Amino acid sequence: MQALQKIYSRFIPIPMENIDTDQIIPARFLKATTRDGFGRNLFRDWRYENNDDTKPKEDFVLNQPQFSGEILVAGKNFGCGSSREHAAWALLDYGFKAVVSSFFADIFKNNALNNGVLPVTVSDEFLAKLFTLGNANTLSIDVEKQTITIDATGEQEVFDINSYKKTCLLNGYDDIDYLINHRAQIEAYETQNI
Repeated sequence: MQALQKIYSRFIPIPMENIDTDQIIPARFLKATTRDGFGRNLFRDWRYENNDDTKPKEDFVLNQPQFSGEILVAGKNFGCGSSREHAAWALLDYGFKAVVSSFFADIFKNNALNNGVLPVTVSDEFLAKLFTLGNANTLSIDVEKQTITIDATGEQEVFDINSYKKTCLLNGYDDIDYLINHRAQIEAYETQNI
Protein backbone atom coordinates (compact mmCIF):
# COMPACT_ATOMS: atom_id res chain seq x y z
CA MET A 1 0.00 0.00 0.00
CA GLN A 2 1.02 3.59 -0.47
CA ALA A 3 1.61 5.64 2.69
CA LEU A 4 -1.19 8.12 3.33
CA GLN A 5 -0.33 11.04 5.59
CA LYS A 6 -1.93 14.18 4.15
CA ILE A 7 -4.37 14.80 1.33
CA TYR A 8 -4.89 18.24 -0.18
CA SER A 9 -7.38 18.11 -3.02
CA ARG A 10 -10.52 19.36 -4.65
CA PHE A 11 -13.41 17.01 -3.96
CA ILE A 12 -16.14 15.32 -5.94
CA PRO A 13 -19.60 15.57 -4.34
CA ILE A 14 -22.28 12.90 -4.61
CA PRO A 15 -25.02 14.13 -2.24
CA MET A 16 -26.96 10.87 -2.18
CA GLU A 17 -27.65 8.78 0.90
CA ASN A 18 -27.49 4.98 1.14
CA ILE A 19 -25.03 4.45 -1.71
CA ASP A 20 -24.54 0.70 -1.61
CA THR A 21 -21.66 -1.42 -2.82
CA ASP A 22 -23.59 -2.60 -5.89
CA GLN A 23 -23.92 1.03 -6.99
CA ILE A 24 -20.22 1.61 -6.29
CA ILE A 25 -19.20 -1.45 -8.35
CA PRO A 26 -21.98 -3.55 -9.92
CA ALA A 27 -21.83 -7.29 -9.28
CA ARG A 28 -21.41 -8.15 -12.96
CA PHE A 29 -17.87 -6.68 -12.82
CA LEU A 30 -16.62 -8.83 -9.94
CA LYS A 31 -15.08 -11.58 -12.05
CA ALA A 32 -11.47 -10.39 -11.88
CA THR A 33 -9.07 -11.86 -9.33
CA THR A 34 -6.74 -8.87 -9.11
CA ARG A 35 -7.49 -5.33 -7.93
CA ASP A 36 -6.58 -3.69 -11.22
CA GLY A 37 -9.13 -2.13 -13.53
CA PHE A 38 -12.07 -1.76 -11.17
CA GLY A 39 -11.96 2.06 -11.34
CA ARG A 40 -13.14 1.86 -14.93
CA ASN A 41 -16.48 0.53 -13.66
CA LEU A 42 -16.85 2.72 -10.57
CA PHE A 43 -20.49 3.88 -10.40
CA ARG A 44 -20.87 2.24 -13.82
CA ASP A 45 -24.68 2.31 -14.00
CA TRP A 46 -24.75 5.98 -13.01
CA ARG A 47 -21.95 6.99 -15.38
CA TYR A 48 -23.09 5.41 -18.66
CA GLU A 49 -26.22 4.97 -20.74
CA ASN A 50 -27.61 1.44 -21.08
CA ASN A 51 -24.38 -0.31 -20.08
CA ASP A 52 -22.56 1.35 -23.00
CA ASP A 53 -19.26 2.85 -21.84
CA THR A 54 -19.09 4.95 -25.01
CA LYS A 55 -22.15 6.99 -23.95
CA PRO A 56 -21.45 8.81 -20.67
CA LYS A 57 -24.35 10.44 -18.84
CA GLU A 58 -23.48 14.13 -18.96
CA ASP A 59 -25.31 14.96 -15.75
CA PHE A 60 -23.29 12.53 -13.57
CA VAL A 61 -20.57 14.28 -11.59
CA LEU A 62 -17.71 11.93 -12.60
CA ASN A 63 -18.41 12.80 -16.25
CA GLN A 64 -18.18 16.56 -15.70
CA PRO A 65 -14.68 17.96 -16.32
CA GLN A 66 -14.99 20.67 -13.67
CA PHE A 67 -15.09 17.99 -10.97
CA SER A 68 -11.83 16.29 -10.14
CA GLY A 69 -9.91 15.30 -7.07
CA GLU A 70 -8.76 12.55 -4.75
CA ILE A 71 -11.59 13.00 -2.24
CA LEU A 72 -15.16 11.76 -2.70
CA VAL A 73 -17.81 13.44 -0.54
CA ALA A 74 -20.94 11.29 -0.29
CA GLY A 75 -24.22 11.24 1.59
CA LYS A 76 -24.95 9.36 4.81
CA ASN A 77 -24.65 5.55 4.98
CA PHE A 78 -22.01 5.13 2.29
CA GLY A 79 -20.97 1.57 1.42
CA CYS A 80 -24.04 -0.23 2.73
CA GLY A 81 -25.24 -3.45 1.14
CA SER A 82 -23.01 -6.42 0.43
CA SER A 83 -19.58 -6.86 1.93
CA ARG A 84 -17.68 -6.81 -1.37
CA GLU A 85 -14.12 -5.58 -1.01
CA HIS A 86 -14.23 -4.66 -4.68
CA ALA A 87 -15.98 -1.40 -3.75
CA ALA A 88 -12.82 -0.19 -2.01
CA TRP A 89 -10.72 -1.49 -4.91
CA ALA A 90 -12.82 0.48 -7.42
CA LEU A 91 -12.53 3.73 -5.46
CA LEU A 92 -8.76 3.34 -5.07
CA ASP A 93 -8.24 2.33 -8.70
CA TYR A 94 -10.24 5.36 -9.86
CA GLY A 95 -7.90 7.61 -7.86
CA PHE A 96 -9.75 8.35 -4.63
CA LYS A 97 -7.64 8.41 -1.49
CA ALA A 98 -10.46 9.34 0.88
CA VAL A 99 -14.24 9.21 1.14
CA VAL A 100 -16.05 11.67 3.40
CA SER A 101 -19.52 10.91 4.78
CA SER A 102 -21.46 11.25 8.01
CA PHE A 103 -21.84 7.46 8.33
CA PHE A 104 -20.18 4.41 6.76
CA ALA A 105 -21.28 0.80 6.78
CA ASP A 106 -18.87 -1.08 9.09
CA ILE A 107 -17.72 -3.69 6.59
CA PHE A 108 -17.11 -1.09 3.90
CA LYS A 109 -15.17 1.06 6.37
CA ASN A 110 -12.88 -1.85 7.27
CA ASN A 111 -12.42 -2.86 3.63
CA ALA A 112 -11.51 0.72 2.74
CA LEU A 113 -8.93 0.96 5.54
CA ASN A 114 -7.48 -2.44 4.60
CA ASN A 115 -6.92 -1.20 1.05
CA GLY A 116 -5.53 2.28 1.73
CA VAL A 117 -8.71 4.34 1.26
CA LEU A 118 -9.41 6.63 4.22
CA PRO A 119 -13.07 6.81 5.34
CA VAL A 120 -13.55 10.18 7.09
CA THR A 121 -16.67 10.39 9.25
CA VAL A 122 -17.90 13.95 9.82
CA SER A 123 -20.98 15.43 11.46
CA ASP A 124 -24.19 15.82 9.46
CA GLU A 125 -23.75 19.60 9.69
CA PHE A 126 -20.19 19.56 8.34
CA LEU A 127 -21.25 17.24 5.51
CA ALA A 128 -24.15 19.53 4.58
CA LYS A 129 -21.74 22.47 4.49
CA LEU A 130 -19.44 20.58 2.09
CA PHE A 131 -22.34 20.07 -0.31
CA THR A 132 -22.96 23.83 -0.43
CA LEU A 133 -19.39 24.63 -1.49
CA GLY A 134 -18.48 25.26 -5.11
CA ASN A 135 -16.43 22.81 -7.10
CA ALA A 136 -13.22 24.87 -6.86
CA ASN A 137 -13.00 24.41 -3.09
CA THR A 138 -10.36 22.18 -1.58
CA LEU A 139 -10.13 20.06 1.52
CA SER A 140 -7.11 19.13 3.59
CA ILE A 141 -7.07 15.84 5.46
CA ASP A 142 -4.32 15.15 7.98
CA VAL A 143 -4.20 11.49 9.01
CA GLU A 144 -1.75 12.04 11.88
CA LYS A 145 -3.83 14.84 13.44
CA GLN A 146 -7.10 13.19 12.35
CA THR A 147 -8.50 16.44 10.98
CA ILE A 148 -10.40 17.50 7.89
CA THR A 149 -10.33 21.20 6.97
CA ILE A 150 -12.24 23.32 4.47
CA ASP A 151 -9.31 25.31 3.14
CA ALA A 152 -11.31 28.38 2.08
CA THR A 153 -12.80 28.98 5.53
CA GLY A 154 -10.51 27.11 7.91
CA GLU A 155 -13.48 25.20 9.34
CA GLN A 156 -12.28 21.91 10.71
CA GLU A 157 -13.50 18.69 12.28
CA VAL A 158 -11.68 15.86 13.99
CA PHE A 159 -12.43 12.31 12.85
CA ASP A 160 -11.89 8.96 14.56
CA ILE A 161 -9.69 6.20 13.24
CA ASN A 162 -8.58 2.94 14.79
CA SER A 163 -4.99 3.43 16.05
CA TYR A 164 -3.74 0.24 14.37
CA LYS A 165 -5.24 1.22 11.01
CA LYS A 166 -3.87 4.74 11.44
CA THR A 167 -0.36 3.32 11.88
CA CYS A 168 -0.85 1.16 8.79
CA LEU A 169 -2.07 4.10 6.67
CA LEU A 170 0.71 6.45 7.79
CA ASN A 171 3.36 3.85 6.91
CA GLY A 172 1.75 2.24 3.88
CA TYR A 173 1.42 -1.14 5.61
CA ASP A 174 -1.09 -3.84 4.95
CA ASP A 175 -1.51 -6.42 7.75
CA ILE A 176 1.43 -8.52 6.51
CA ASP A 177 3.72 -5.49 6.15
CA TYR A 178 2.87 -4.51 9.72
CA LEU A 179 3.95 -7.94 11.01
CA ILE A 180 7.11 -7.97 8.90
CA ASN A 181 8.00 -4.54 10.29
CA HIS A 182 7.88 -6.07 13.79
CA ARG A 183 9.83 -9.20 12.86
CA ALA A 184 12.82 -8.45 15.10
CA GLN A 185 10.61 -7.94 18.16
CA ILE A 186 8.61 -11.09 17.36
CA GLU A 187 11.79 -13.16 17.00
CA ALA A 188 13.21 -11.73 20.24
CA TYR A 189 10.01 -12.56 22.08
CA GLU A 190 9.95 -16.09 20.70
CA THR A 191 13.59 -16.81 21.68
CA GLN A 192 12.92 -15.57 25.24
CA ASN A 193 9.89 -17.79 25.67
CA ILE A 194 11.20 -21.12 24.35
